Amino acid sequence: MYRLLQHLPSNVDVGTVRLVRLWPFAVQRTRGNAAVAVELKTDDEDTLLTFLDSYWRDVIQPLQGAIESSEHSSRQQYPSDPGMVWFRETVSDADFYRRGLREEIQLEELPPAHKSWGGIGRIGATLAIHWPCESKTYEAIAWRMPHVAGQRQLDEKATLDIDQLEGTFLCRDDRLQSSLLAPRGNSPVLFGIRTWEEKIARHAAQTLIEGKMTEPVSGWMIFETNQATNDHLDEPIECIVEHIETIKGGHTIIKSETHQFVAFRESGNLALLCQQLKSGDVIECLGLIAPDQSIHIEFMRIKHLQPQRHRPLCPVCNKSMASMGANQGIRCKKCGHKSEDNWEERERNLPQHVWIQPSPSSRRHLAKPISVDETRQNNI
Repeated sequence: MYRLLQHLPSNVDVGTVRLVRLWPFAVQRTRGNAAVAVELKTDDEDTLLTFLDSYWRDVIQPLQGAIESSEHSSRQQYPSDPGMVWFRETVSDADFYRRGLREEIQLEELPPAHKSWGGIGRIGATLAIHWPCESKTYEAIAWRMPHVAGQRQLDEKATLDIDQLEGTFLCRDDRLQSSLLAPRGNSPVLFGIRTWEEKIARHAAQTLIEGKMTEPVSGWMIFETNQATNDHLDEPIECIVEHIETIKGGHTIIKSETHQFVAFRESGNLALLCQQLKSGDVIECLGLIAPDQSIHIEFMRIKHLQPQRHRPLCPVCNKSMASMGANQGIRCKKCGHKSEDNWEERERNLPQHVWIQPSPSSRRHLAKPISVDETRQNNI
């Protein structure tokens, strides 16, 4: 996108630039499940379309068919199939956009563009254009110099200053003591700084670029985004826990009569909390429905906990008592004192009526931090 905007005809003005995150389970999704769009203004559409034809042919089309391996996912990697669309008029469709965040969209379902290029990539491009932008955040993105590879160099003091800057979010994961500004793996992007306001994004980007130890950048720009908007979520689902299972890898499956929820090990405190749930507990969850119909937990709160049942202590020696068998009462394991069969109950020390979400490095781009989500803060 940055390269395209740098080479536009002189009679074209640039409006808003968008980065829109989409359904994360799409089979042929891009890295980051994102698409970009830009508003272009001109009195000479023919010249602009001629330029776009040339840009598509020379820059984007050669990328078709490329396959990149992933260091972070074992899923099948598909050949790239980029796409581009042009709409003459401003369009917006909230229902279509939200479908693109919650389910797979097919090419034949797309509203017709005035001109289009390429293949599967047209889906994301069309959704990005139809985003109604009812709620938005910003991301300042900078690109590395051409042919530069290896570990990214960012000024450490500047990254810490940005994390403390009011108006930035998801810049650091304190649990892992690591910065979230630089992408992982092979990418031309040097850093991305997410903010609530455009002016903060501009200031933060300039601060990091000017840092003494930050490597040179080839360019940078600010995108309007749907990140941290919760646009992808429906209403919370309440259920009674029937069964808890921790599977290989440390992931936790929660089963109820009607739903199956998944908390991934990487979600940190959320996964640990889920592992302590028991049959009969009542929980409320928010998350996307995966292709296997399980719900991947992004927000959860406990509404009711079953008490912890245990045998009483022996009144003689204060040691544990145990059942002697059905209808035979209980007996002290140490001194042999006997009494009628009974249980004692005590409350379990788990947070109730408080929303929990995964640690920053494991959240979806679309998930809004609880710290700024008044609905979750007030436990509504």
